Amino acid sequence: MSGHSKWHSIKHKKGAADAKRGKVFTKMAAEIAIAAQDGADPAMNFKLRLAIQKAKAANVPAANIERAIAKGSGQGGGAKLEELLYEGYGPAGVAIMVKALSDNRNRTSPEVKSTFSKHGGTMGGQGSVAYLFEKKGVIICKPEADKDEMSLMAIEAGADDIDDSGEQLIIYTQPNKLEEVRDALGEDNVESAEVKQEPSQTIVVDDEGKAKTLLNLMEALDDLDDVVEVTSNFDIPEEILNKLQ
Repeated sequence: MSGHSKWHSIKHKKGAADAKRGKVFTKMAAEIAIAAQDGADPAMNFKLRLAIQKAKAANVPAANIERAIAKGSGQGGGAKLEELLYEGYGPAGVAIMVKALSDNRNRTSPEVKSTFSKHGGTMGGQGSVAYLFEKKGVIICKPEADKDEMSLMAIEAGADDIDDSGEQLIIYTQPNKLEEVRDALGEDNVESAEVKQEPSQTIVVDDEGKAKTLLNLMEALDDLDDVVEVTSNFDIPEEILNKLQ
C-alpha cells in the first residue's frame, strides 16, 4: 500500500477526534471557498461539486457550505484565500507535499517550515520533490461497500488502479475520469472522491524509530490550521505500522 493510502487509513481512525475540535469543518470550508473562486455554481464547477460532496459526507452543515461558497465567490467579504504548496523531506529521505489554503502566507509559511524542523524534517524549495508526484483522482469507498463488486464497476468505468489491501477500497483514476467513475460506483458506496497528488514511487521505511518520527511529522503538518492535505511517498511495513498505531 502506498504512503498516501496508509496515511488515509491513519487519518480515518483519528478523524472523529478532529471533527470534535471543528478542524474538519474549518478545512473543508476553506476548500469550498477556494473552489468557488472559479464559479459559485456547482453545476458548472467540477472542483466545487467535489468539495461540496466531501463536506456533506463529513456532515458539514449546509449553512457552513453556503457561507464558504459566498466567501470564495467574493460575496462574503473578508481576505481572499490562496492555495499554497510546500515541499520537503522527512525521516529516511521520504518526500512530502503539503497543500495549504491561507489568507496570509506570511503566517502559514513559517508555521509549515517550523513544523518540518521540529519533527525531524526539512522544508525544500519549489520543485524539490514535486516531480515525484502526479495528480490523480482518488476515490475511497465506504467500509461496508463490497470490494469485489466495486472493483469490477470501477475498472469498467475507466479506473487506472485499485488498492484493496486496507479496510477500505481505494480507487485511482485520471483526474478527468474521477466524476465518471465515482458516479458509476453510486453515492451510497463512496466515502470521498478528490483529485490529489499521488507518489509515482515509494520509499520503504523499515526502521521503527524513523517511522514513528515520520508519522509524528505527518500528523503535526496535518494538524496545522491552514493545511488541508499532506502527501508522502513512504511505505511503512504493516507490522511496524500496527505497533505504532
